[in-house]
Amino acid sequence: MSLYIGREASKLWKRICTEASTEIALLGENWKYILGGLIFQYIHGLAARGVHYLHRPGPTLQDLGFFLLPELGQEKAFISETVFSIIFLSFILWTFHPFFSKSKKIYTVLIWCRVLAFLVACQTLRIITFYSTQLPGPNYHCREGSKLARLPRPDNILEVLLINFPRGVLYGCGDLIFSSHMIFSLVFVRTFHKYGTHRFVKNCAWLTVVAQSLLIIASRKHYTVDVVVAWYTVNLVVFFIDKKLPELPDRSSGSTSQLLPLSKDTRIKDEKHKPLSGSSGDSSDWRPRTQINGKNAEEGNVGHNESDISSS
Repeated sequence: MSLYIGREASKLWKRICTEASTEIALLGENWKYILGGLIFQYIHGLAARGVHYLHRPGPTLQDLGFFLLPELGQEKAFISETVFSIIFLSFILWTFHPFFSKSKKIYTVLIWCRVLAFLVACQTLRIITFYSTQLPGPNYHCREGSKLARLPRPDNILEVLLINFPRGVLYGCGDLIFSSHMIFSLVFVRTFHKYGTHRFVKNCAWLTVVAQSLLIIASRKHYTVDVVVAWYTVNLVVFFIDKKLPELPDRSSGSTSQLLPLSKDTRIKDEKHKPLSGSSGDSSDWRPRTQINGKNAEEGNVGHNESDISSS
C-alpha cells in the first residue's frame, strides 16, 4: 500500500513540475497582460471607493425585485457573500487543475489572460455608469441614518489610495449600476462553460449564478436593474471580445502558442503545420506534411503511388 502511494505521489510531483515549467514559460511571454489585468482590479476598487465619497443616502427607489423577494436582513446577508465566495474559489481552483489532473484542456496562464481581458472591459463600463449617476444605496449600511452611508472628506491622498481594505470594499456605497459580483460570476461561469468538460457541473454552475442573482437582490446589495444590466452587458461583452481573441491552443497537439499576438519564432513554427485545406482549422488537425513532387502529402502517406497523389 505504501509503495503504491509513494509511486502515485512521485507521478503527481512529476506532473506538477512539468506543468509548472510550461506555465512559467507562458507567464514569461504574457506577464504584461496578467500584470495589467491585476493592476486594473486595484483601479476598479479605487474607483468604487471614490464614488462612495459622492454617495448621498436617500429613500430606497421603487424596485420590482424588492417587492417579490423578502429582504434577508443584516443577519442573513452573509448568504449572498458565501455563494459568491464558492463561485470565486471554485473557479480559481479549476483554473489550476492542469497541475494535478491527467485530463488537461487549458493552460492556466492563458485562461487568466482571457478572463482578465473580460473583467477589464466589463469593469471599465461599470466605472463609467456608476460615475454617471449615483443612486441612493439600498443596502442597510447605505441608507439614511447609517454612519457608513457617507464618507467624510479624506485627510490625505493615502487614505483614498489604500481603499480602507477590506472594510472599504465590503461596505461601499454608490457603485451600483451594474453589479460587480455579477461581473465576476458571469465571466467565470461563461469561461468554465466553454472550457469545462462536465455538463452536469456546468448546469449546476449556471443555476448557482441564477441563485446568486436572486440573493443579491434579496440582500439589498443592488437594485434589480443592476443585476439585469449585468446579465446582458457581461454576456455581450464576453461574446464579442471572445471572438476577437485568438482561440486557446489545443493541449492534445502539445502546442504552447501564445494567447495574444504570436512571436516571430511561433509564427514560423506554425507555418510548418498548416492544414491541407489551407484554412486556419482546428489546431488538432495540424500535422507535419512531407513534400512529394511539389505537392504536400500527410506524414505516413509517402508510400502512395503517383496516381494517388495526383488525384488528391
